Amino acid sequence: MSIESGLLYIVATPIGNLDDISARALQVLAEADLIAAEDTRQSVRLLRHHGISTPLVSLHRHNERETTARLLERMARGVSVALVSDAGTPLVSDPGVHLVRGAQDRGLRVVPIPGASAVTCALSASGMPSDRFVFEGFLPARPAARRQRLQALAGEERTLVFFEAPHRILESVHDMAAVFGAERRAVIARELTKLFEEVHAAALVELQAWLRGKPTRQKGEFVVVVDGAPERAPGDMDAADERVLSVMLEELPVARAAALAAKLTGKKRGLLYQRALEITRGDGRR
Repeated sequence: MSIESGLLYIVATPIGNLDDISARALQVLAEADLIAAEDTRQSVRLLRHHGISTPLVSLHRHNERETTARLLERMARGVSVALVSDAGTPLVSDPGVHLVRGAQDRGLRVVPIPGASAVTCALSASGMPSDRFVFEGFLPARPAARRQRLQALAGEERTLVFFEAPHRILESVHDMAAVFGAERRAVIARELTKLFEEVHAAALVELQAWLRGKPTRQKGEFVVVVDGAPERAPGDMDAADERVLSVMLEELPVARAAALAAKLTGKKRGLLYQRALEITRGDGRR
């Protein structure tokens, strides 16, 4: 294989161990005219490790539109660009979508170079169904918004995958337990492929205790995989019902919210009332 001019290569890079990269990816990075990197300081470590000296340009969320325009102009003149993120497969909770769309709109070829992904890495070691799953990325930082997002997912039967930051991991798992149920099975995958990698499976309530057990367990990069909700029986609530009820609860007392939600969804008032109690107790309300 040889690099073609005027192409955009989407290159997956290691999520931790610098040797977790394909021979094809290394060839593209070495032969491309330019590498667009989310954080050039991170990418330099990888390139130096493999003896690659291709020039780097920074492309991150704060300069994405401006840098994209310049890169597209250069690609139109025949420059080949390799796009990489800090780690893993680009565009998975990372910048780059404007560059890919811009290249497609201009008829420029976009070539994916597959490799490491924290999502699939965590799923493969989770012991949970991966034939159907939902990737939610990072949850909202604010507690109320985070709980609202989780409530919308409470009835989701597919496996759920989240990214989380170290300073929010404990409170996020706490909110998951409150919304999904304390006994819902989940897996915390921490520092995947790195020296202090840990993959721990347990009920959500137990994962909170595990995180508190050692201060180091709340450090690093996290993927949280949560088992899907049990299959619903006819008449049970789905995600849309949860959303309606959650919106009602933002403005109304439990009984009134359940009554109005029953009219809107067609579900039984008693079922909605019980779920409303669970939601409000999870929020610390009564």
